[in-house]
Amino acid sequence: MRTDSKGKAKIKIKAGNTIALGVTMSKEGVNFAVAVEEGVSCTLVLYLCGEGEPILTLPLKEEEKTGDIYTVFIERLEPASYEYIYLLDNEVYLDPYAKRIVGREVWGQLTEKTKLRAAFDFAEFDWENDKPLAIPYHEVIMYSLHVRGFTKHSSSKVKNKGYFEGVVEKIPYLKELGVNQIELMPAYEFDEIMPQQENNMEYIQFSEDKPYRINYWGYSKANYFAPKASYSQNTDCIYSFKNMVKELHKNGIEVVMEFYFPAGTNPNLILDCVKYWVEEYHIDGVHLNSDVVPVEILASSPQLSRIKIMTEGFNLGRLYRDNKVPCFKNLAEYSDGFLVDIRRFLKGDEDQLNAIAYRLRRNPNQFGVINYIANHNGFNLMDMVSYDIKRNEANGENNRDGTSYNYSWNCGVEGPTRRKSVVELRKRQMKNALLLLLLGQGVPKLFGGDEIGFSQKGNNNPYCQDNEISWINWQGEKKQKELLDFTKKLITLRREHPILHAPKELKIMDYLSCGYPDLSYHGKKAWYPEFENYNRQIGIMYCGKYAKDKKGKEDDFIYIAYNMHWIEADFALPSLPKNKEWKVIIDTAADGEGQLKPVQRNIRVKERSIVVLIGK
Repeated sequence: MRTDSKGKAKIKIKAGNTIALGVTMSKEGVNFAVAVEEGVSCTLVLYLCGEGEPILTLPLKEEEKTGDIYTVFIERLEPASYEYIYLLDNEVYLDPYAKRIVGREVWGQLTEKTKLRAAFDFAEFDWENDKPLAIPYHEVIMYSLHVRGFTKHSSSKVKNKGYFEGVVEKIPYLKELGVNQIELMPAYEFDEIMPQQENNMEYIQFSEDKPYRINYWGYSKANYFAPKASYSQNTDCIYSFKNMVKELHKNGIEVVMEFYFPAGTNPNLILDCVKYWVEEYHIDGVHLNSDVVPVEILASSPQLSRIKIMTEGFNLGRLYRDNKVPCFKNLAEYSDGFLVDIRRFLKGDEDQLNAIAYRLRRNPNQFGVINYIANHNGFNLMDMVSYDIKRNEANGENNRDGTSYNYSWNCGVEGPTRRKSVVELRKRQMKNALLLLLLGQGVPKLFGGDEIGFSQKGNNNPYCQDNEISWINWQGEKKQKELLDFTKKLITLRREHPILHAPKELKIMDYLSCGYPDLSYHGKKAWYPEFENYNRQIGIMYCGKYAKDKKGKEDDFIYIAYNMHWIEADFALPSLPKNKEWKVIIDTAADGEGQLKPVQRNIRVKERSIVVLIGK
């Protein structure tokens, strides 16, 4: 039996258990379990919420450890009233399994480590029968966003700018756009303060009045089990996050969490973390860095068999012996391969047709493929067509940070311009990029703000820019309405035509003996593609006989003529079955989109443009 520091409360303590790390609750009390390296002393310090002095300072006994785990059980403890820390050799240590962190409620506020504490979370939440949506990869349209930057700008038209609640307010926009999955950049409890002494790069500039910078992105060591308190307008960040997920699910939108685990992170913590977020927060998937994460272990977990796991790569031989195909395809490759090849094709680089054909049809049976043309790392869509050279001076690193390989083209002028010909070419190139993305067979991922032409002013690494460089400027909804409407049209086209998002990779074969392969390539002559290194144009036809909608109706024929040459190109269209004709439905070079314009046997496609035809 122990008394608190004021001699009032009596606390009964006994040996704990190692069933689960962190803090767990039962009817009798609360169990504490923390893993500590051998030879390091550990003390549990307990506080009443908001109080400065501890009510209990309890050195844990080395001889009572199980392996490397210290445990203690405190009876009749009311969790909502307490906070805690550990002292390891008298240094403050926040429980890595803490479900809530106290002290970082205000974004960008420098907080002394001694004032940070772990808190409990055993409150009930009414999920209203909610559960992960398990949307198949071939039906997913992903949208990547930063919780704070998504709505922080004054133009966002939401009440709760920069918060989980702000994301909820933007659900009507996401639905109208047509996406059914959002990916959140780190939204768990990371420290956004980067003190000067923690940076070894001598060229980083700090001002005297602000000897630190903001870690805006959050790719650093963190408290992975706790939602980020400063992303919540509500004082209860756990409620805010759960409510956001529930509301998104109600509207048919999945939630994928991105986690960054630095080298040396315990694989058991990673596995426990992912399972916790799936169980406690109903998230639909995770995006992980495979250099540290035991992907094969995660993928083989029965609890995670219907949860999407996205990463750079994985060992299929260890997961699916004898080329077994999983019942629910939950793995996905998430890498820059699509981005690089598409950007090179858009620029007009030579010898890209084989790569483009591969990227546009790629859709393996055992795993999904996440396709994107822009990501947080590198130029976003508008900057991809506006800058040849990165402009990262605002980061304070003398423009040495960020990738120097952007595969971009400024269309003739570096940066902002009013030159009409350049503005029109940039608009066309953005349309071309979006079409390549959204009509490819893999999972298309839009980078938040690209659909409204948001620019980051040439900064291709705004990891420390908590300002209008990174906050989406929603004035683009009006200024770039044509681009936004075009994006919506592409998403609708993809959704309405199952041949454009087949569940399995198309075979380039006539396995139905219908006279047409499911996928075919064409050139100046129908059925004769020209893959020579100097060519920059190709026609791709999708045969709708190989896909049916949910009502069992056969899909249409779709032909897409890609011309990334700087001169016009002619394409001969394949003959259609009787009573069908080709009609142009999209032309990225047209002011309008030439809706349902009939075409006979040939079509001329303008330079650096794409034409989509439907045969019905």
